[in-house]
Amino acid sequence: MISRRHFLIGGAGLLLPGCDRLDRNDTFKEGLRAAERLTMAAQRLVTDRHALAREYGPEDISPVFRPNGNVMPQSPDYARLAEGGFADWRLRVDGLVERSLSLSLAQIASMPRRTQTTRHDCVEGWSAIGRWTGVPLARLLDLAGLRESARFIVFHCMDRFGALPYYESIDLIDAFHPQTILAFGLNGRRLPIANGAPLRLRVERQLGYKHAKYLERIEAVASLEGVHGGRGGYWEDSNDYEWYAGI
Repeated sequence: MISRRHFLIGGAGLLLPGCDRLDRNDTFKEGLRAAERLTMAAQRLVTDRHALAREYGPEDISPVFRPNGNVMPQSPDYARLAEGGFADWRLRVDGLVERSLSLSLAQIASMPRRTQTTRHDCVEGWSAIGRWTGVPLARLLDLAGLRESARFIVFHCMDRFGALPYYESIDLIDAFHPQTILAFGLNGRRLPIANGAPLRLRVERQLGYKHAKYLERIEAVASLEGVHGGRGGYWEDSNDYEWYAGI
């Protein structure tokens, strides 16, 4: 059986020879987005979104967990924070919330935590299994108190691709999934910089590009239209990746 992940990767390969022409074709782009919306609706209809992604044993952990995306944000502010062990770093939680939060890494690490050993599936075709430790995102959203108008959670990051900041977003179904955590540990150690220190998202039922690294702000919004390019993430804006990357 062909998995959805392999279908996405294989389909992308088939489109590569004509990708430049297709990227300029608005009708083609809208067709892809309509297909994405249909895929999301169908998968949500037939799949229990509260079901857990498979968790593995310690013997299954990959010897090396390959980093995805950037491996070091190129900013003086990030370098300064890293040099200080991220003691001065703060995570902001704001937007459509009752109480804005500003939390240190120590405060987040002191909260009730979850550890899960899961597989990371990258759209580039590789996978790795790692043991992640972090705080359930639901915990922070409950502390902040979402307003009724909130529909999406946006993750703003400290890394950039050229002039554009990296960001990602998920809806509230995935935000409150028990395996959606803000991870500060990998394989029993502090999260390495290459893997997203000081804090990264793990949303285990999504492809790897949704797992935003180098977090600095979490924003609750009613719509994604006014956020950067309006598609819900850096790769979605710049390369027409699917916003809903459920697996």
